[in-house]
Formats: sequence, C-alpha cells, structure tokens
Amino acid sequence: MIRKIALVAHDARKQELVSWVRFNAGSLKDCTLFCTGTTGRLVEEALSEVLGENKPQMEKLLSGPLGGDAQIGALIAEGKVDMLVFFCDNLIMQGHQNDVMSLVRLASLYNIPFATNRSTADFIISSPLYRDETYERIIPACIESYKNRKL
Repeated sequence: MIRKIALVAHDARKQELVSWVRFNAGSLKDCTLFCTGTTGRLVEEALSEVLGENKPQMEKLLSGPLGGDAQIGALIAEGKVDMLVFFCDNLIMQGHQNDVMSLVRLASLYNIPFATNRSTADFIISSPLYRDETYERIIPACIESYKNRKL
C-alpha cells in the first residue's frame, strides 16, 4: 500500500502538480507527503483549501537545487518513500540536473512507482494496488547482492 509520497516539481510545472494534488486530495489525505521547497508550500496551501483540518501529514524539505532532491533521494534509499511524483521541466537544462537524474536512478533501483507527468500519476493513484493492504513492493535482489559483495 502506498502511504508515503514524495512530490517534486520544477518551477514551470508547479501549478500542474498543484492541480493534480487538488484533484486527488481525497486519495492523498491519509498519506505522508514529502515535498521540496516551494512545492511543499504550494501543496500545503492547496490541500488546506480542499481538505481543511483533514490535510495529510507533510514534511517540507529544502528547495531542490539547495539539496531537497538529494534529501528525497536519501528517503528513497532508506525505504521511507513508496511513490515519487516528479513533474520535470524537460524543456530546459536544470542547474541541478545530476540530482534530478539521481532521483530517476534511485526510483528505478528501489522499485518505487515514479511519475513524471500527470497521466502517469493518475494511473498510479487510481490503480487498485494503490490501496491494496496486501501489496508489498519487491526490493530487487541486486541491492542485497551489492551490499554484501566481496572486494
């Protein structure tokens, strides 16, 4: 079951993410949300308007370029994130592009659902597995193999 969601958006796509959050507020209200910088403030404002006192627990991290993307990456590696929604601006090169690519790599490595656009985020959050109490994410065997490798 997905309960801990990281939300990230580049400046050009923040309003799109806020719109998605408003639309899916009911599905997000019982989750813990981790958000980078300004995205966190915008998401919190939107959820307060829609849900009032029933808004989800949130942890606002640093702005992406100031280390927020790295903080999200660390949460993924520590098993503290079940899903990543990262609305990327693919029309410009980001100054922290390496951090962005690191999130992509970690989401793939740790086998978490990862949406870079609204359609994918909608498909994930509307999946029956999103609320399935018996669903467990499978951590790839390569992670344990790597941890226990002999040098």
